[in-house]
Amino acid sequence: MKNLILLFFFALIPLSCFSQDSTRKEEEKSEMKPSKNEDGEWDLTVIDTQFDYFLNAVAKPISQYSESYLKTKNSFLVAEWNSYYNSGKYRNIIESGIDYDPRENYGIKFEYKLYQVFAYVSWKYGLKMNGLSGSDAMR
Repeated sequence: MKNLILLFFFALIPLSCFSQDSTRKEEEKSEMKPSKNEDGEWDLTVIDTQFDYFLNAVAKPISQYSESYLKTKNSFLVAEWNSYYNSGKYRNIIESGIDYDPRENYGIKFEYKLYQVFAYVSWKYGLKMNGLSGSDAMR
């Protein structure tokens, strides 16, 4: 009986040593998606702790932009960002794609915050993005 139990344990050891298949499938790509807050306004949450500092101390104020300007810029920047994400370029900086619909009316606050995310990434990591205006890229 003792030998049978030992044999059973030795038979199970190789099965417990197999690695788990944890590769991510194509359908499970992570994406940043705009969401509405309690007031019904579109909102974007940025987890990086330095982003608030950048927004308050470095970024140009919202009054210097028009909503149409930001929407146009964001359309180009999101396309550029997603192409970097899909190609795997800058993998250590760009960890997710962005789900952005240029036909949606997100409002100037959201458009401004999204644009400043691109300016922040350029400022903090030195990532050059073609859609970013020169004065915002160099801050």
